[in-house]
Amino acid sequence: MKDIEFISRAMEKIRPEMMKVRDAIFDYAELPYKETKSAELLCETLENHGFLVKRGLAEIPTCFTGEYRYGEGGMTMGLLGEFDALDGLSQEAGCSVPKPVKDRAPGHGCGHCLLGTGALAAAILVKEYLEANRIPGKVIYYGCPAEEGAGSKQFMARAGLFDECDFIYTWHPASKNEVDAMHSNAIMGANFYFKGRTAHAGATPHLGRSALDAAELMSVGCNYLREHMIPEARLHYAYIDAGGTAPNVVQDRAVVRYEVRAPYVSQAKELYDRVVRVAQGAAMMTETEVTPELAMAFTEYIPNLALARVADECMREVGAPSWEEEDYSLAKSFLESFPAESKEAIKQKFMEEYPEDWEEKWNKPLDGEVRPFSPDKIYLSAGSTDVGDVGYAVPCLNLNVACACLGNIGHTWQMTAQAGSVLGEKGTVAAGKMLALCCLRTMGEPRIVEEAKQEVLRRNGGGYTCPLPDSVKPPVDTY
Repeated sequence: MKDIEFISRAMEKIRPEMMKVRDAIFDYAELPYKETKSAELLCETLENHGFLVKRGLAEIPTCFTGEYRYGEGGMTMGLLGEFDALDGLSQEAGCSVPKPVKDRAPGHGCGHCLLGTGALAAAILVKEYLEANRIPGKVIYYGCPAEEGAGSKQFMARAGLFDECDFIYTWHPASKNEVDAMHSNAIMGANFYFKGRTAHAGATPHLGRSALDAAELMSVGCNYLREHMIPEARLHYAYIDAGGTAPNVVQDRAVVRYEVRAPYVSQAKELYDRVVRVAQGAAMMTETEVTPELAMAFTEYIPNLALARVADECMREVGAPSWEEEDYSLAKSFLESFPAESKEAIKQKFMEEYPEDWEEKWNKPLDGEVRPFSPDKIYLSAGSTDVGDVGYAVPCLNLNVACACLGNIGHTWQMTAQAGSVLGEKGTVAAGKMLALCCLRTMGEPRIVEEAKQEVLRRNGGGYTCPLPDSVKPPVDTY
């Protein structure tokens, strides 16, 4: 039996079980580092399929691996799974009008309930293929928490968890089917703790030293800094603690979180150092103290071109998810649910991308093809992902698979609803088959694997370097 035929038949057997896993993780909707039930369900499912599970890795309670080896020797393949949710995006599955399951509760607005499940399915399919065909090899499922938080993969890479892999594949729910051509931004994030002195704001304000003033002055300084950084860079901030709710007390504490992004981690580090100096200046002006606490950093993701050639063929062989008329109708209802301003921007993009048939795409907004990969079309994205750190340790590639309407906007209640719908199910099934086929085909191409490894060495200079110092531990309770 051909590998694609084996994979397709095996997927149909495990599909009901995989969808139960998807549904459960969708319902759990656990925030970064708190994915206790989601992680345990994935661990138990792996164990039920004969995988050896190791829990609590890289100093993160919800980080784990599931390993299966057949025979001696052969290649070691990795698959990345994510399963954390986003705060405030609770939404009923498949419902295209706002209807939170619980008001302001978390929801899978980036589709990680699908991501973890699709990679799980692929790991099981690869295991069954090795076993049925008596091919030596090893497959490892990596349970990666907190991608939406401070991440985990950089800590996992620092701990050497990926070192034994010859190559690693992952995927992400998307609106198109394609090898991901994104060059993501690197990112660094820190909490800035300002310490001042309380006083009566009316009677003795001269005796107080306001930590809140310092935090606000930091924001002013960072706003001026924006003019003097490269245009691709970004600065984001959020107040974590404004120092209390009493206006007549000079605030003796304030905590503000800053994240900086740039195309390469070296640029992000330089920009972060400038932000630290702005914070120190704000503290000096207010006679307060500031302590920066670096907590997160992701290296930029760049697709591995050697793996991309294999994956491009595998994705086209599996084919896009098979959509039916009711799927198109559901997708259209989600497209129409976005605000008027957003829909107008989406429509303009449709006209640019599909100049001759944009109206047809608008009325049937689901991707029914696999778009060819071209190294010439790698583009810089303002977003960031800790998958980049994996790609600087071993050959790694991300696939995008359609689970939502064309034009979809991520991190919205609409994405949550689609992740829990039949659209998410069909995309996850296709992704599981694509990932499994990519692993099996790559395993049979030692020359390509060696080329992929040389690509990593050229990029990392001979070895992975974590963008965080060893002293920075996973911020499980603080970020």
